[in-house]
Amino acid sequence: MLRQRSLREPVCTTGVGLHSGQRVRLCLRPAPVDSGIVFYRTDLEPVAAIAARAQAVNDTKMASTLTAALGDGDVVRVATVEHLMSALAGLGIDNLRVEVDAAEIPILDGSSGSFVYLIRSAGVVEQAAAKRFVRVLKPVEVRDGDKWARLEPHFGFKLRFGIDFQHPAIDTTVQEVEVDFSRDSYVDAVARARTFGFVRDIEGLRAAGLAQGGSLDNAIVMDEFRVLNDEGLRSADEFVKHKLLDAIGDLYLLGRPLLAAYSAYKSGHALNNQLLRSLLEQTTAWEEVRFAERSKAPLQYARDWAYA
Repeated sequence: MLRQRSLREPVCTTGVGLHSGQRVRLCLRPAPVDSGIVFYRTDLEPVAAIAARAQAVNDTKMASTLTAALGDGDVVRVATVEHLMSALAGLGIDNLRVEVDAAEIPILDGSSGSFVYLIRSAGVVEQAAAKRFVRVLKPVEVRDGDKWARLEPHFGFKLRFGIDFQHPAIDTTVQEVEVDFSRDSYVDAVARARTFGFVRDIEGLRAAGLAQGGSLDNAIVMDEFRVLNDEGLRSADEFVKHKLLDAIGDLYLLGRPLLAAYSAYKSGHALNNQLLRSLLEQTTAWEEVRFAERSKAPLQYARDWAYA
């Protein structure tokens, strides 16, 4: 049986919120089967829980933000969940208690690589329940002008992403990339791609209460012509790979891993969330599946998870 997975033991770290600039303590703890990924705001009394679900996303400006209603009519939120969610998807974690003492997940180095390190440090265990997938049965697509995102049937999980920022520093790099997890490793191919931004936007973002914690230590920063980070890019496809990393995290807010081919052009958090909501609304476009025998699962799941 292809089983659900959680952490072997808790692991914690501290960092800064990219948009809030606030210091944040993050703890990842094991969770029981079928509980999913749930965020807990430990700075609140009582502690407030927010399930990682597409329907809980109500703000997609510069990040994916989850919210939940409290009993007194107030709303609790946790922002910038996409990099952590991407790492959890890439390493196959189904059930997890995510404790955070602020309204934002720490940005760490701007990629999902630090979260991968935390997860591997804690260790991963298989649980006594079958892993549940959402298998896409027919194409689903959403558009916004020239931007689009699509899911199509595929026995496995692969993604193709294209970008067009019309910026000298980006235009000279790879503009389109495909990652197929039947052959590619999440850790090697995706995890280290960092978020990026432009000096020209920083003043406006900070006036809007965003990017308060952004720096050259946790993002690729560009002026009108070039990358300002002394070390440059980690790879020639880092920009488009980070957009793909974000998409993996956004898609994992479905609550279960996808069996599908995702393709997109200039998509972002908003369009990715619209795509999930459209899929869920079309009940004939998907089904839940499990695999009683590991050998019958898609290759990326049938093989040793050490390759992730």
